Amino acid sequence: MSEHERSSGSGRLLTGVAWAVLLLGLWLWGRGVTDLRQGISAPATGDMAAVGRPPDAELPPAVRPLGDALPQRLDIPDLRVQAPVVARGLDAKGAVDPPPFDQAGVVGWYAAGARPGAAGTALMVGHVDTETRPAVFYRLSVLKPGETVRVVRDDGKVAEFTVDDVRVIARDGFDAQKAYGQRQSGRAELRLITCGGSFDRARGSYTANVVVSAYLTGSGL
Repeated sequence: MSEHERSSGSGRLLTGVAWAVLLLGLWLWGRGVTDLRQGISAPATGDMAAVGRPPDAELPPAVRPLGDALPQRLDIPDLRVQAPVVARGLDAKGAVDPPPFDQAGVVGWYAAGARPGAAGTALMVGHVDTETRPAVFYRLSVLKPGETVRVVRDDGKVAEFTVDDVRVIARDGFDAQKAYGQRQSGRAELRLITCGGSFDRARGSYTANVVVSAYLTGSGL
């Protein structure tokens, strides 16, 4: 690849980031979840309909939310993911500041929102890839309802969530409240978010977001 081609590719990636920040930053009164750096490919392509919940899925009941505690690590056993979690604030434009691009294995937690395991909807974002390799949420779209996500907290407890919905949501007509808002009042819920869909060359960004929804079904030490 020539120097010119590398420069053009980097420009395309940065354009994708700018589009995502503009779109998702409209949620939560300008405090929304930013999208992540657009890489060379994404695992969720094609059909933008919801993967959703199979009609015969039997999921466990929700349990009472835990108290407040800070997240330290995110574990997704079915994806073989064990990733440190870092708190992220807002950048100068009012969007959530994601983990640095050179920390592709790190998950960002929106620290102004709910804490994972406590009542409300905790939001976590992760890179799908970098310019050269897959990142922490590269295979996020293959999660299925009934699979487990664990968050290790600084109070010594592990918040255990059960996935109940996996969606690849087109950005055209995107409903952020429907995607990220709490599904059932009083529950402790979790959203894992990354980019997905196909790459729209005209806009310079991917066409969708992958949103995994889960709710608290247990806790351990």
